[in-house]
Amino acid sequence: MRKNNAILIITLLLSLTGISQEGNIQGVITDSDGLKVPFSNIIIESLKKGTISDVDGNFTLVGVPAGNQTVTVKYIGYDDSSAEVNVKPNATSTLNFTITPKALELDGVTITSYVSGQAKALNAQKNKQNITNVVSTDQIGKFPDANIGDAIKRIPGITMQVDQGEARNIIVRGLAPQLNSVTLNGSRIPSAEGDNRNVQMDLIPADMIQLIEVSKAVTPDMDADALGGSVNLVTRTSPEGFRVSATAGSGVNYISNKKILNGSFLIGNRSNNGKFGWMLSASVNDNDFGSHNFEAEWEDEFEYNANDDEDNLEEVNVNPYAKTFEIRDYIVQRTRRSFSANLDYKLDQNNSIYFKSIYNWRDDRENRFRLEHEILDGEDIASGDFTVDSSGNLSMFPIEAKRQTKGGINNDRNQNTRLEDQRMQNYNIGGAHLINKLQIDWMAAYSKASEERLNERYLEYESEYTINYNNDSRHPLFTPVDNNDALYNSFEFGELTEENQYTEEKDFNVVANFKLPLNLFDDNNGSLKFGVKTRLKNKNRDNDFIEYSPEDSSFDLLGGIPTRDYSNPDFLAGNQYAIGSFATTEFLGQLNLNDATLFEAEDLPEEYLTANFDVDENVFSGYAMTSQQVSDKLNILLGIRLEHTSINSTGNEIIFDEDGDFEGNNSVTDKNSYTNVLPGLHLKYDLTKQTVLRFAWTNTLARPNYIDLVPFREINNEDEEIKLGNSELDPTTSMNFDVMAEHYFKSVGIISGGVFYKDIQDFIYVFQYEDENEYEVYQPFNGDQASILGFEFAFQRQLDFLPSFARNLSVYLNYTHLSSSADGIRNEDGEERTDLDLPNTAPNMFNASLAYADKKFNARLSGNYSGAYVDEIGGRAFEDRYYDKQFFLDFNAGYKFNKNLSIYVSLNNITNQALRYYQGEKSRTMQSESYGQRLAFGLKYDLFKRN
Repeated sequence: MRKNNAILIITLLLSLTGISQEGNIQGVITDSDGLKVPFSNIIIESLKKGTISDVDGNFTLVGVPAGNQTVTVKYIGYDDSSAEVNVKPNATSTLNFTITPKALELDGVTITSYVSGQAKALNAQKNKQNITNVVSTDQIGKFPDANIGDAIKRIPGITMQVDQGEARNIIVRGLAPQLNSVTLNGSRIPSAEGDNRNVQMDLIPADMIQLIEVSKAVTPDMDADALGGSVNLVTRTSPEGFRVSATAGSGVNYISNKKILNGSFLIGNRSNNGKFGWMLSASVNDNDFGSHNFEAEWEDEFEYNANDDEDNLEEVNVNPYAKTFEIRDYIVQRTRRSFSANLDYKLDQNNSIYFKSIYNWRDDRENRFRLEHEILDGEDIASGDFTVDSSGNLSMFPIEAKRQTKGGINNDRNQNTRLEDQRMQNYNIGGAHLINKLQIDWMAAYSKASEERLNERYLEYESEYTINYNNDSRHPLFTPVDNNDALYNSFEFGELTEENQYTEEKDFNVVANFKLPLNLFDDNNGSLKFGVKTRLKNKNRDNDFIEYSPEDSSFDLLGGIPTRDYSNPDFLAGNQYAIGSFATTEFLGQLNLNDATLFEAEDLPEEYLTANFDVDENVFSGYAMTSQQVSDKLNILLGIRLEHTSINSTGNEIIFDEDGDFEGNNSVTDKNSYTNVLPGLHLKYDLTKQTVLRFAWTNTLARPNYIDLVPFREINNEDEEIKLGNSELDPTTSMNFDVMAEHYFKSVGIISGGVFYKDIQDFIYVFQYEDENEYEVYQPFNGDQASILGFEFAFQRQLDFLPSFARNLSVYLNYTHLSSSADGIRNEDGEERTDLDLPNTAPNMFNASLAYADKKFNARLSGNYSGAYVDEIGGRAFEDRYYDKQFFLDFNAGYKFNKNLSIYVSLNNITNQALRYYQGEKSRTMQSESYGQRLAFGLKYDLFKRN
């Protein structure tokens, strides 16, 4: 036995030290413009040996027998390319390829393929061992998408939640944004959101990214916290020659009739000896727009003060009514900037290093004018103060009205607006090394995301009067019984506040991967890959809140200060919503709140302390997996991943006296840790050269939101609400099964379909119940079990089989259907609910586009649809909040004057799709926010010159 072990060890050492008659081949695949071609299929057919190029077009073949070998590159939509190389023992030979698009012969007419971007995406999808969707930079440019979020929503099984009309939060296969991972060049992107893990996809311009990979079935060498999927954004890398590109554009937002300005620039090159490559890029987008909004909160219980006795409340049976109703007008300027520098250096044939970086900076300047109405009920209303019609509808009742101006100080940065300064930066340094047959790659990455909102001001005036209520649940409307009672200038001073908010998340990653040949089946490819990763994360939030009381009586009435009528006859949410007059933003911005002779300041810790926290989360992981080519058709990838998570969280507990006034606070710290073992299996079967069958069994997890983990307690006596953290939350885990079939057309296209199932344990929801004091309590809890069953279908193809000009048409279609269930969710009475889907699970998602393109002209009409889904669970079905269905229709076109210069035009949101939430049932609007259309146009210049 000892002799056999010694022989095995000696054999392994000899293979690593290179005493053999084998060598290695390394190279890079580029297209005719010198751009890297990712995920190419590189094979030595005589040896049945092959590999796939990485995202930067690099490939390595190890353990190749010495002598002359013929290597072939195969790529959908491109001609095969072959070359001979002399492999020397214990050495690495270099072999680079340039591939060219394939020309199609149709009825005697030769058509050169223009779909290189689509080809790159489909090759990536076909050659990947796991289930993946890929969008290339060329494809991104064919859609009218300014940010990465809007580009990603075109992928099957993905929908987006919007913010101010731009796609922000990603939902993959029905899983909420915080349940998906987003990486940049393989490094996790931190979140600037204060209370969740959502990555702001609208922070990153689309023209800074060259490739988007969405892995719906993760492999063991990937982070496991990807319940829905993992999205990897790849920045532009250096070309194999000189490249310069620039875009300059403008446009108009129809909601504001104000400008859109955008520009981008990139330049890159590679040294004459091919060792050093660099790429610098920058992008800027300045967008003046806004939104028109109305919101309502619904109630189905109504109490009043009987016989002028505050302790004798009686209940009236009424139909559901809007307890609060708001009209909101947003004026927004969003300026997005991005800078990137990528460098790579080839030390020798076996060793290379790289540096990748990106800095995204977005200024979001916002003014908001809000007219709020809240019904006076309970002890504040007597029997003669309201009326109920014969159908049981409340038709008249007294309300408290508030007119609030939101803004900021007057300086060069804030400009009398609330300035939300969001930044995300990411820096990677890494390398790839080949030591005989051992491939090593490593990376160290630092990322930081932050959100700062300084000197955010609110000035509010209030009044009480009686309104008529229209009882239209889709478009509720409150109108004064007597207009004289509701005159804006008689509104009395309510409050003046200023707050500062800062949220920061830092992420440090170190990862090392090792790969060796391991052939468990004779004469076929096989490998063993293993690695370790450490991720150190800190997230903290530091807010404050101060209320100011004016010493000057001129503040007493709204009519005593500068005001402006902000009503808009073209209010997109409905021209019946006239918002009226408010304090001007200029007046609010110039107030010197630090002057003690003008304002008395009061710090209100109860307004912000529970929102402040500090969390350290450290994840230590390791994995091992093997990929084996069992036969010419079947590939197996089998492995296991181990992740250990350690969390240390600090929050604040607010203490109140017997009267409910703030008395003090305590800092509370808690620790938690857990370990997850996550096996995985992927099968890929090539039924034919164009048809692929796949199966995957994976195990993934999702860690709780930071704010949910913090042991905080927040009591809102005015609203009679209590919010609690839960440091004992378990991570959500999921066992996933995927079956997929893909057929790739020779003329660059695909038809695919598949079924997937997720068995989810310990999902997290907010439990709502009433305590003994009849306060509403909100606390995150683990549910029991949930499941998702779904199927996907996709079809895209150039219609080259049609006659004449119609052969230049192409179709892009995909549809995803989901059904879900969730167990263990309890209502406010502690009873388990059986009527719920898993939150954020859109049942239907659909993309469609029809495009035309020839050598000069291209045009595309694109539609994106997602069905309604429950977004937030209330204490009972009546209180559940739903994200309504949405359908976006966009158009874009372009014309190429020559190979380098082109123009483009796009029109977004042709359907004027509003963001809409509803409460309990579809007809009961909670929020409706409209954005209007956006027109953009400009010039593009792109120059390539191979070395």
